[in-house]
Amino acid sequence: MRAPFVKPSSLCASPWFAVARSLHNGSITPTRLNHLLNNATQIKSVNHADQIHAQIIFHGYTSFPFLLNNLINTYSKCGLSNHSLVVFSMAPHKNIITWTSLITHFSQTHQPHRAFSLFSLMRSAGLQPNHFTVSAVLPACAETEVVVYGEQVHGIVWKYGHLLDVFVGSALVDMYAKCANVAAATRVFDEMLERNLVSWNAMIVGLTQNKFYEEAMRIFHRLVNVDSFSPDQVSFSSVLSASGNVGDLNFGKQVHALAFKLGLKTLAYVKNSLMDMYSKCGCFEDVMRLFHTITDRDVVTWNVMIMGWVLRDCFEEACNGFWLMRREEILPDEASFSTALHASANLAALDQGASIHDQIIKAGFVTNICVGSSLITMYAKCGTLDDATRVFYEIKDQNVVTWTAIIAACQQHGCGARVIKHFEEMLKANVKPDYITFVCVLAACSHNGLVEEGCQYFNSMSQVHGMNPGSEHYACMVDLLGRAGKLDEAKSFIKSMPIKPDPSVWGALLGACRTYGNLQMGEEVAQKLFKMEPENSGNYVLLCNLYTCHGMLKEANEIRRSMGLNKVRKETGCSWIDIKNKTFVFTVHDKSHSNTKEIYEMLGKIEEMVKNKGYVAETEYAVNDIGEYKEQSLWYHSEKLALAFGLITLPTGAPIRIKKNLRTCGDCHTVMKLASEIFDRQIVVRDINRFHHFTNGLCSCGDYW
Repeated sequence: MRAPFVKPSSLCASPWFAVARSLHNGSITPTRLNHLLNNATQIKSVNHADQIHAQIIFHGYTSFPFLLNNLINTYSKCGLSNHSLVVFSMAPHKNIITWTSLITHFSQTHQPHRAFSLFSLMRSAGLQPNHFTVSAVLPACAETEVVVYGEQVHGIVWKYGHLLDVFVGSALVDMYAKCANVAAATRVFDEMLERNLVSWNAMIVGLTQNKFYEEAMRIFHRLVNVDSFSPDQVSFSSVLSASGNVGDLNFGKQVHALAFKLGLKTLAYVKNSLMDMYSKCGCFEDVMRLFHTITDRDVVTWNVMIMGWVLRDCFEEACNGFWLMRREEILPDEASFSTALHASANLAALDQGASIHDQIIKAGFVTNICVGSSLITMYAKCGTLDDATRVFYEIKDQNVVTWTAIIAACQQHGCGARVIKHFEEMLKANVKPDYITFVCVLAACSHNGLVEEGCQYFNSMSQVHGMNPGSEHYACMVDLLGRAGKLDEAKSFIKSMPIKPDPSVWGALLGACRTYGNLQMGEEVAQKLFKMEPENSGNYVLLCNLYTCHGMLKEANEIRRSMGLNKVRKETGCSWIDIKNKTFVFTVHDKSHSNTKEIYEMLGKIEEMVKNKGYVAETEYAVNDIGEYKEQSLWYHSEKLALAFGLITLPTGAPIRIKKNLRTCGDCHTVMKLASEIFDRQIVVRDINRFHHFTNGLCSCGDYW
């Protein structure tokens, strides 16, 4: 087979042609080799660098520092850290440039600890760092997020008088901000005698990343008033993010106008940030308008758009947006997958989530911790805890996010023992739990009647982990005591709280009063809640149900009347079930479906069969009906209609998965248990609080919910 013909002109144009010709024409001088190294760096050729390296050794030019410095740089640019280290170790005379070259390489290739170690070795060798060395090592300190490293370098900067260098000052601001020491970053910034745009951007970006949004906006305003500089796309992107996060639409519009004036509005980076700002400020029409003006959409553009739909609870649109992005042949990133999985989880759309999982595998994001955590949450919210657990164990380097995701998943499914098992494993792995982890653990103890364990974990927050409990933790403890029937202890616990109890705390106690029929305490707590959140219909409904259970129908009607006067509306209960990628929604007494006749016939069969099993209607859950209609009305609850539809539609033996927007009632819970045994089917009901897995006449919650 003949070699392809190459035109002489194209060969001569190759940078390496000059390299090869020079190596063979005998004119090999240190200057020539240095020039050839520049060419090898340009084309990033390892083979060519190796040949030049051989020539340096052969001709005895290893004593020329500028050659070895350039060789280190060439190997570094070719991605060969070990080659660079070999050259460095063999250099007979290492000057500050030699050290700085290698430190810069390690810093730029995200090897911060090696960069800092090399900097320390240089200091031990008695070399004084210059401003280039310091500017190279400070980003490495920032990447470690260990502020002590940066403080040590800061001390050296002060000792050798590099504080006046604008690049060193900018690097210090950036380092302190990335290490979350905003006070130190601000102090360095304020003390800088000279600033450039990099300095201003480092301060604005740092403040935004640390959630000091209003201060970031003030610094941007100062920048705009400096005659020497004009904000660039980095400045605009950061300040738009800040204004979006505080919801300051007026400020965001002013920034938009300035970007337009400076001609930066057309930059994709700025457009994406504008979309994000308008989305977070609730101006979705502006987001859509900007989105349609962008012809060269990238993955960030789509991510902002998809997240905008998620923020508006438009989860179907978010999922559709993900697939539209794929049709445009744009590769999703970590944020794309996590957002799409979040939307699928909220829809409880298992097929949708599984399809996204396929894309994750193809794109090689299986080991990504953020994506893995989102996968765990998606499978858990779609009712498949086994798949969520499988994903968890496939993640090699679990962190607090992944541990919390699996703990939350087990808690949602009522698996209290598994929650405690995972939590103890997490502690043994030396992973420190965070605020959310403890909320999940305490909620699991509450829903599983683990009073002693819950109290121990609550006390360990402050005594072992040095964490102050928040309102969610206190609410979990009140719920824990209340569900166990310890209402007086729960009330005393609230009085002893070091923080003011919020509606979630009192709401937990009111729910316990409803469960155990404590009318006196229930009335007292309900009145507090009516003042704290007058538009929350759930509090009115709980008190109304409490009155009804005590036969106080006049008082119950008075509560309903007050709801009407205060324009408080009870959320309509509905259940939905997915059949062949189509969602069917049911409301109470629903007769809108084409299969209504068959559904109600199946309901009749279910009623007859469960009564043969000893079912007795729990009429206290028919609070809006009276007399003989109470029992019959229970059979028209939305989840029972969804169950009947699932039985006549899904294949024999297939699990029936039902979702409900409110808490499922006790009567429906009893019917689901009996139906799972009668029809030999797994029935999974996800209500607003948790999952109930019904199998062989039993529920995963153990009837403690």
